[in-house]
Amino acid sequence: MADFKNSSFATFLRKNKICPVCFAKKIASATQIHLNGADRFENGTALTPPMGWASWNLFRNRINEKLIEDIAKAMRDSGLADCGYQYVNIDDCWMSSSRDENGRLRGDLATFPSGIKALCEKVNDLGLKLGIYTSNGTLTCEDLPSSLYHERTDAETFAEWGIEYFKYDFCHNIPIPTNAPEISTVMLTKPGCAEGITLYAEDAELRGNAILLSDSKMADTGRYVSGLESGGGSMYFSNVDIPEDGTYTLTLGLHKAGFKDKYLEIVVNDTDIYTLTEPGTKGFTHDGRNQITVELKKGSNSFKFHNPVASRMDSAAKQYRNMGKELQRATKLVAEREGKEEKPICFSICEWGRNKPWIWGHTAGNLWRTTPDIKPVWASIIGIYEVNVRLYKHAGSGNWNDPDMLEVGNGDLNDNENKAHFSLWCMMSAPLILGNDLRKFIRPDGSVDKDNKILKIISNKAAIAINQDKLGIQCRRIRTNGLTDVLVKPLENKEMAICLLNKGPVEMEVSFDMKDIVKESFALLPDAYKYEVYDIWDDKEFKIRDTYSAKLAPHSVKLFRIMAD
Repeated sequence: MADFKNSSFATFLRKNKICPVCFAKKIASATQIHLNGADRFENGTALTPPMGWASWNLFRNRINEKLIEDIAKAMRDSGLADCGYQYVNIDDCWMSSSRDENGRLRGDLATFPSGIKALCEKVNDLGLKLGIYTSNGTLTCEDLPSSLYHERTDAETFAEWGIEYFKYDFCHNIPIPTNAPEISTVMLTKPGCAEGITLYAEDAELRGNAILLSDSKMADTGRYVSGLESGGGSMYFSNVDIPEDGTYTLTLGLHKAGFKDKYLEIVVNDTDIYTLTEPGTKGFTHDGRNQITVELKKGSNSFKFHNPVASRMDSAAKQYRNMGKELQRATKLVAEREGKEEKPICFSICEWGRNKPWIWGHTAGNLWRTTPDIKPVWASIIGIYEVNVRLYKHAGSGNWNDPDMLEVGNGDLNDNENKAHFSLWCMMSAPLILGNDLRKFIRPDGSVDKDNKILKIISNKAAIAINQDKLGIQCRRIRTNGLTDVLVKPLENKEMAICLLNKGPVEMEVSFDMKDIVKESFALLPDAYKYEVYDIWDDKEFKIRDTYSAKLAPHSVKLFRIMAD
């Protein structure tokens, strides 16, 4: 293996400010088991990896509604739509620098003067779907209005516009605090009423690290519960008798302590979760309060108070799950309101792999970024591949590992590198989101340039079929020597895709043995005397009995579809 310190992959890590030790630790923990499958995010979209185009890789902030319309037309006219590409995604910089008078996002008044809803209708008329972008921080990556604290409003806005794909970035993110308020009393009142039910800290059931303390400078009994932070403790009130169904004001009496922000979840009747944040304490008194409204039922009710957020990963997962739920709520609401068929929104989590989204992503959205941003250079493509190829346990129908958008056709990638890049994404069941200029495929007279090398690659239906296989199984790397890899991906009808990869700078020989592959526990290909092999990029068929070997040019692949003879 080549010296790592001097390798192009090491350069990629340094340029992207990725700690090699942290990277190694992340990969070592990449095979953690999924959460309970019952918690899976399901909205009927992305049953196979999403296919489409996005504006960021090539156009960055230089976008406008005419460009998006022209790209959509080129997608249709070039035949890419017939190959399965359907989403036309607008990335950052589509929005105005200010929300409208109702607090809603709107398109840039100069570059998207017709509005996003009108653009969506035009794209839909072409038989395609429009995608949109914001971030879950205070601003987008380009410092424009984003969705933190506006999740419900923005989800409803997107649903009303007819959006069907949503990329949610991680710039300017504010983590949920791991600290929790200290609670002295809980008061429940009907709106407009001064009197109600008061629950005292000393009467609560305490679990875990929760502890009852005293402060003589506080009002009432001076008793309060501490230790509710970081998932370590909780306080319960059960069998609280409520006189009638309805909306109630829940007022928390708090013990002021510390200067750090705090977060609390209130679970009512084991099902309804309410949240509140408490700013760092700077007041002169020892007593504080915070209020929310809750829905209660007549008769016995229960209340649990705790902060389950113990890490940045917990915080990210909660924030993305929240937006996923708001998107599902919004599309259903808009469909019922307008009397139309629901248009679910494919939810793309763009968290850059910082908080192991492959562990929790399937509970929050349809796909999740596993890596930093891709660049149109071989080192970036292979560096990202090295992370994503190890995460095969976490992908499946409706929920996918996302190694970022395709750079095929961008930068100085040569023909072999473009084919290898596309092949690897097909083998890894990755979303196929193009990032090049589709208008180049259409000649001035309106005809399609069918000889265009990039168009031939991204429209190769045999390669796409591997990516879109309904089994939805991400490939496994069964052999590597550091410079060459052998990848195997089970397909429908007891077939199999095999990819041979040369990552290195010189020609290398790569081989596989069918007998060894068939013995793999995940392989669905039956044992046979001979196998029919289709070489996808050379477009030829042949048969083999057991061993196959080929010399691969630098940065190239061989991609095969195989079935028993």
